[in-house]
Amino acid sequence: MNVLIKSATIIDSKSDFHNQTVDILIEKGVITKISKRLSNTNNYKEISSDNLHVSQGWFDSSVSFGEPGYEERETLKNGLKTAACSGFTNVCINTNTNPVIDSQADILFIHSKSQNHAVSAHPYGAVTEQSKGEHLAELYDMHIAGAIGFYDYKNPIENPNLMKIALQYAANFDGLICSFPQEPKIAGSGVMNENVMSTSLGLKGNPALAEELQVTRDLYLLEYTGGKLHIPTISTAKSVALIREAKKKKLDVTCSVAIHNLIFSDAVLDGFDTRYKVNPPLRTSEDIESLISGLKDGTIDMVTSDHNPIDIEHKKIEFDFAKYGTIGLESAFGALNTIFSTKKTVDLLTKGKERFGIEASSISIGNKANLTLFNPNSSYAFSNQNIISTSKNSIFKGFNLKGKAHGIIANNKVVLA
Repeated sequence: MNVLIKSATIIDSKSDFHNQTVDILIEKGVITKISKRLSNTNNYKEISSDNLHVSQGWFDSSVSFGEPGYEERETLKNGLKTAACSGFTNVCINTNTNPVIDSQADILFIHSKSQNHAVSAHPYGAVTEQSKGEHLAELYDMHIAGAIGFYDYKNPIENPNLMKIALQYAANFDGLICSFPQEPKIAGSGVMNENVMSTSLGLKGNPALAEELQVTRDLYLLEYTGGKLHIPTISTAKSVALIREAKKKKLDVTCSVAIHNLIFSDAVLDGFDTRYKVNPPLRTSEDIESLISGLKDGTIDMVTSDHNPIDIEHKKIEFDFAKYGTIGLESAFGALNTIFSTKKTVDLLTKGKERFGIEASSISIGNKANLTLFNPNSSYAFSNQNIISTSKNSIFKGFNLKGKAHGIIANNKVVLA
């Protein structure tokens, strides 16, 4: 793959060309020249666009596709295309498939089906068999097969002894355990944040306490066992404070937040629109302020789209019975860029790679091209026209976004939206 990118502003603090507008020559997937002006002497494919910006490829630590088992929601092929057109070069694929990804063969299946794509797919393996929380899955075998970490997607590990053993066992091969922060008996059958709003709407509430108890338990277990823990998609102010204190103790813990939990509060549920039914639930404006502060001071390590396609039959029904989840890849950059500066937005979309052992290649001569192309100033109302996913359950429909991805260059391939 040979391509010449014309007049692109580089956003990469690790590059000597940071904040410079340059031409970038890529030959056989490697950056060979960067200069103010390059001639296309070999008649390579040229990429140019108004206000074109380039950064290191973006990363998402929590992406769900339907395959295997729920292909009507999303196939791996279309899911990876969606990720590429949304600016992501690396995605971690969740275990909420049928069958659950809980064996070496399942990991190899995901790798096999995602070969020869511009986007690198990194499958999780389940922590427990079938994500039922009863017996440990084949962690080491899945690690050898290429599992990026271990996560029972949205299924809390209720048994603290099983969580303790998982942390201890995975530490033997530097494995990363992910634990969904929700105490199920406290959460009960709550479908939204427990608050004045849930009472006024007559919906069962899921209190912040359910999340905070589980975070507290897992941090105590981590302190006891050692090992590596990642807490995905925290949503409350108290969770931020708990993880901040754990990091002061030098515990090996990281966490993420879903982008929609930074934008919407539970107040948007007054119309019973199931697009807003997500887990963890949308919380209060005070929680949002703490989450944003946590990102600014580094307590929260990364953001995620928490992309989860749900077919219309399971989403456009009565609120109590609708499935949780929203798609988020297509809207991730534009939504985040409404909160933070473009530089900070790009930083948040790339910094999670290190935790998962994924190479972060700076935009430098001689490095492999792993790039995201985007316009940070494009403003538009997000709609179905912007959705590439098979499922259309976006929480951001009608929301004004700022910035749009144009595609990626990675794995010696070019994908443009």
